[in-house]
Amino acid sequence: MYAYRRRPTVEVGFGEISLGGYQPIRVESMTTTHTMDTRATVEQCRRLHDAGCEIIRMTVPTEKDAENLGAIRDQLRRDGIRTPLVADIHFSRRAAMKAVEYVDNVRINPGNYANRKKFSNDEYTDEAFRAEFGKVREEFLPLIAKAREFGVSMRIGTNHGSLSDRMVSRYGNTPDGMVEAALEFARICEDEGFHDILFSMKSSNVRVMIQAYRLLVTRADKELRHAYPLHLGVTEAGDGDEGRIKSAMGIGALLEEGLGDTIRVSLTEDPVNEVPVGFALVKKYNDFHKVKGEKGHVAVNQVIESRFARPSFDLPPFDPVGYSRRAADALVCDGLEIGGDAPPVVETSIGVFPDDQDELIAELRERLAIDRPDEAIRSELVSVPVVSSDEADRLAAALESFGGVASGRVGVATSDLSLFPALLDSFSKVRLDIVEGEPIGAEVFDAVHDADALVEFCFLHRKASVKVPGDVLARIACRMKARGVARALFSVDSREAVYACRHLVRRFREDGIGYPLVIRHRSGGKDRLNTLIDCSVQAGTLFCDGIGDAIALETGLDFREEEALAFNVLQASRVRMSKTEFISCPGCGRTYFDLEKTAGIIKSRMSHLKGLKIGIMGCVVNGPGEMADADFGYVGSGRGRASLYVGKECVEPNIPEERAVDRLVELIKSRGRWVEPAGTVVERRR
Repeated sequence: MYAYRRRPTVEVGFGEISLGGYQPIRVESMTTTHTMDTRATVEQCRRLHDAGCEIIRMTVPTEKDAENLGAIRDQLRRDGIRTPLVADIHFSRRAAMKAVEYVDNVRINPGNYANRKKFSNDEYTDEAFRAEFGKVREEFLPLIAKAREFGVSMRIGTNHGSLSDRMVSRYGNTPDGMVEAALEFARICEDEGFHDILFSMKSSNVRVMIQAYRLLVTRADKELRHAYPLHLGVTEAGDGDEGRIKSAMGIGALLEEGLGDTIRVSLTEDPVNEVPVGFALVKKYNDFHKVKGEKGHVAVNQVIESRFARPSFDLPPFDPVGYSRRAADALVCDGLEIGGDAPPVVETSIGVFPDDQDELIAELRERLAIDRPDEAIRSELVSVPVVSSDEADRLAAALESFGGVASGRVGVATSDLSLFPALLDSFSKVRLDIVEGEPIGAEVFDAVHDADALVEFCFLHRKASVKVPGDVLARIACRMKARGVARALFSVDSREAVYACRHLVRRFREDGIGYPLVIRHRSGGKDRLNTLIDCSVQAGTLFCDGIGDAIALETGLDFREEEALAFNVLQASRVRMSKTEFISCPGCGRTYFDLEKTAGIIKSRMSHLKGLKIGIMGCVVNGPGEMADADFGYVGSGRGRASLYVGKECVEPNIPEERAVDRLVELIKSRGRWVEPAGTVVERRR
């Protein structure tokens, strides 16, 4: 996909608003209070409303909780809060039947609504598979009838972590299983003439989440009568920057492709914090559908071909529902591997050439972390812009103070074609920034042919079509390949990096070009949040699609924050693990411990376990399933108690909360996965 075009869907009602069509992409959140606590739930709903939240979801574990939704709704309406309410249902069909009477939408999970879920290894024969589906249908039909009676819409929300045993036996814990589980329920709805439905395909693994939604769209648009709206979200995204980055990558990747009608950013924080992140994410895409009204005000364009318009969804130029990294040639830059099977490397750029030589040396030393341990997070390449031979000479002199590999990790960047050949003789990596409309003479290709330096061609894309960078760079790459030049990199500096780089990849594939690609993005975000989101969407989407051998971000952030952002993007896309991965849910009324506090304690004690994945779940609903994507897990199991998992296996149930974190540390040690934090003195036993 090389340009934004929103997928048209039917409109589905949510109380006084609706989703789909060309309605705005709605932002929602979910309460973390216990639904029986009317006062606390109403207060949190009020705070969410005041923050602008457009849809509020509440967990409904029992029929008693469902009954209390009436009291919550009535108090909110008396307070003048008309925000649509959603009941989140797992397991209890009786709770669902009662909740429909009080809410505007009910979310059901096909993995545990009328489905047996025991994480068994049972094999299902075709006959047993059909028989259990028959029971599911029988128990689901009354809810459809009652939802129609009360004018309530329904979200069919599949979670990667809670597929039924029946689905797992047939499809595995995969996007295929997630999609088939949802389509089963959608077919039942359509058979009953009930079309007020939407879908969600959530996972804590960003790549799985993206693939599942893409697969759903491709299958649903072929198999179902109508194109239904999508609710987007990365479940168990975590907190802080990591949670925001993971959510932005998963949700943003799909929004870029025109998918999504409502979103929820799931953070292990106060749910009010989710709302501004959500609005920052959807603003760009909602702005595409705004037009000037007669009096100059902004209104939403409601024009679509028909209420049941069929979608037109273009797939990316690669397998959209199965991850494979783009095959790239393997290069070495002073011991640093780029391309091939090497994990993507991180580069940062000095924005302006420092006037003072000592300042230049100090900044390079700090970025390269020369005096820090080998495992420290650092810039692995540093780019310095030069506009004159004097600046090039001063940089070369500064690099003499490092010597060895460190000096080879510093490269130069220029758009001056006359300066470029001389730089090739002085530096191990040289980037030529190609300005739109400026031709490249034969002398450039002659200089590259004779050079030992690693050369990067970067197209500075500003106004031309997003296809132009790929066309220009493909022609250059073909000339380099024909001349036998092996040491070359390519990149696009574009605000629309996703579209421009996808076209570049397509051109390279057509021409048989294997040069590595640097994913560059210069963020135009106005503040820190928008910068995180912009970089996460534009760079993170590409890495989730298997595109990219290096990442280079230029933002207004401190360079340490830029480094952290780059490594977070690589980690969230699962292409390079540089620290512990925490998979933590946002909590809800099923959680009976302070999830945010506990997550903070676990992170403080285990954040040094590089590459280890630790799940922190409020309850059993998705806990054991999402543990399939984690090495170890801490899952709430009741008031003041937690259970510990290794993968999906519960190995220590119902531990008192005050001892559970220590027991988790001991469990990790017993499995040989613990390392002591740097600087820790381990007492020897005599």
